[in-house]
Amino acid sequence: MPLLTLEDGGHLYYEVHGSGPPLFLVPGLGGLGSFWEPHAAPLAEKFTVVLHDHRGTGQSSLEHIDFSVGQMAADLLALMDHLGIERAHLVGHSTGGAIGQTIALDAPERLDRLVLSATWPRADDYFRLLFDSRAEILRGLGPGAYQRASALFLWPASWVRDHPEVAAIDEGEAARRMPDPELVLRRIAAIRRFDRRADLHRIAVPTLVVGAADDTVTPSWFSEDIGRLIPRAETVVLPRGGHFFPVTETDAFRRLVLEFLTR
Repeated sequence: MPLLTLEDGGHLYYEVHGSGPPLFLVPGLGGLGSFWEPHAAPLAEKFTVVLHDHRGTGQSSLEHIDFSVGQMAADLLALMDHLGIERAHLVGHSTGGAIGQTIALDAPERLDRLVLSATWPRADDYFRLLFDSRAEILRGLGPGAYQRASALFLWPASWVRDHPEVAAIDEGEAARRMPDPELVLRRIAAIRRFDRRADLHRIAVPTLVVGAADDTVTPSWFSEDIGRLIPRAETVVLPRGGHFFPVTETDAFRRLVLEFLTR
């Protein structure tokens, strides 16, 4: 199992697939590299695809550290150094997009092209209410209720109707997926604090911004705002797909990414 030991003693689980220009696929709040399973093999036909689990999730270390988007970005840069990768493409979804914004601003020399998927530049009143409510569900009702409620936010209604298994989570399965709820609460607090909106005009990396019209976690106004603020950014709002549109609209999303990265 490939693990990177970080300077503070924590570790990151990662995987490398394929060959070609390096491409990091960075997941959202859930933090699991497996989010990108529908895309890893197809993209590995053209790129060296790197996946990892964020600290606090999956097979990476589960210590109660002071989580922040800056810390998550530093972990990713440490992984790039470990793999001997000076520059790479980065596709970041949701929290992964916040990480992408941070690296594009603080270490732009490490990026070739950037795709920001279903992300946000800073929390607004809607974002805070949503994540405060999700945190309250987790504290008050536990991991099972949190994960079942999250399914209603993350997936389009028709997807939940047609794939009821995404919300069919009993308490045993919920505990397996979330052995330490405090880690999730700390990561929610970290993303609520994220705010790089005032800096986005400094991003010079070629950037594609993708949202979905029916995303209720990071509504499309966030993508449109980011696209206006980053010079020469391209912005695409898909007509449907929910927050998890890289999974629900796999072909459309991958076409956009491939066209942008190989142009």
